Amino acid sequence: MSGKKVSSSRKHQLKSLMLSIAKGILEEEEREREEAKRRYIAETCPPVSMPRTMQELQDLCKEIHRKIDGIDEERYDLEMKVNKANKEIDDLKIKVQDLMGKFKKPVLKKVRMSADAMLKALLGSKHTVNLDLRANLKQVKKEVKDEDKDLRDVGDWRKNIEDKSGMDGRKKMFEAEA
Repeated sequence: MSGKKVSSSRKHQLKSLMLSIAKGILEEEEREREEAKRRYIAETCPPVSMPRTMQELQDLCKEIHRKIDGIDEERYDLEMKVNKANKEIDDLKIKVQDLMGKFKKPVLKKVRMSADAMLKALLGSKHTVNLDLRANLKQVKKEVKDEDKDLRDVGDWRKNIEDKSGMDGRKKMFEAEA
């Protein structure tokens, strides 16, 4: 059939035939769903007969409450199973990422935040921590050494330069060392 070309009218006819078959299948599935729904409702919800006395009404209410409790227990059990399955799925995803060795780094925004605000965000509003670093520092008194005093008491540097300049100054330097 690959060697022969199909005319456009034949394509159109085949297309309409496929669509009509698909439409019939969808309608049949819809009817089956409706029938299954009616059967389920007939099984689980029998027709309500209105009680004539107060005792019958109380019995009906008790039975309805028992059914509600049973359904709530089933719902809770299914919810816990789903939560457990979701946790297992997340753990397996993490294991797969670990085995792959490739991590996608999320793009993080730069946020200007003080240290106090950061601690408050991390610890919650209950723990207010004041991060005053200067208050925690020790006070240190500076001791002045004798050598530092001598260096400061040298005096005017111009006078020292003038004394050492020329041959007389150099001669004084050599005589002072000897």
